[in-house]
Amino acid sequence: MSARHPIIAVTGSSGAGTTSVSKTFEQIFRRERIKAAFVEGDSFHRYDRAQMKEQLARAAARGDHHFSHFGPDANLFAELEELFRRYGQDGTGRVRKYLHSDAEAAPYGQPAGTFTEWEELTGDTDLLFYEGLHGAVVTDEVNVAKHVDLLIGVTPVINLEWIQKLHRDKASRGYSTEAVTDVILRRMPDYLSYICPQFSRTHINFQRVPVVDTSNPFIARFIPTADESFLVVRFANPRGIDFPYLLSMLHDAFMSRPNTIVCPGGKMDLAMQLIFTPMIWRLIERRNDVVARKRG
Repeated sequence: MSARHPIIAVTGSSGAGTTSVSKTFEQIFRRERIKAAFVEGDSFHRYDRAQMKEQLARAAARGDHHFSHFGPDANLFAELEELFRRYGQDGTGRVRKYLHSDAEAAPYGQPAGTFTEWEELTGDTDLLFYEGLHGAVVTDEVNVAKHVDLLIGVTPVINLEWIQKLHRDKASRGYSTEAVTDVILRRMPDYLSYICPQFSRTHINFQRVPVVDTSNPFIARFIPTADESFLVVRFANPRGIDFPYLLSMLHDAFMSRPNTIVCPGGKMDLAMQLIFTPMIWRLIERRNDVVARKRG
């Protein structure tokens, strides 16, 4: 962790909704005039799209049906930790982009599903913002979580997560239900070993819980809407959280435990704005104090 160069990480599984949370942070940064270095977790995958397809075929040929994007063999965990370490130390680090689509790839003159070249971050940002699968990952070799000043988990109940992934991959990537189901099954061991444990290390978890029937996610025709859900917000350390204020602003909210607020799902963006804005203020104030002392 670093007072001068803070790091915020949003971590969650594929289909969890981390991208939507990132948009809320973008709004806060824009409103508060905070210059952030944005890092996508996909850029720390080990293989590009074609290489991953080849690796999956090789794994299947040797009888390994659990090789996945969730595990260490398909990711650059050490490089991610080194980025966080360097950024916390002096505001720099080595980054690249993963080009998901033709539209993203066109400005670089590369095909979709490839990486840009590695480049150095400049030292003129206020903070680093990470969104991806492994912002709080810990293994025997690396500890990414220890470098992060604010860790947020996005963890919808598993059936909702699967419904969101099924609809996204079928609509935007042209996959069949069977193909997406195969991916879910293949990833399950790594999901249990490398994704779930992260949510015990986060400072705040946001979990959306639908109040409609999601008992068979593989035949769900629609994604439950925000208004068909409750939002469960759990704070690892509730000290300093102004719960009376949050409850007054999030109408119909209540506390299910001393560290947990439950509110209507449609208020998720408002809840994040109310919770994260003062936290970001504190990070920036602490940063400015350190900078001022060094200049003095």
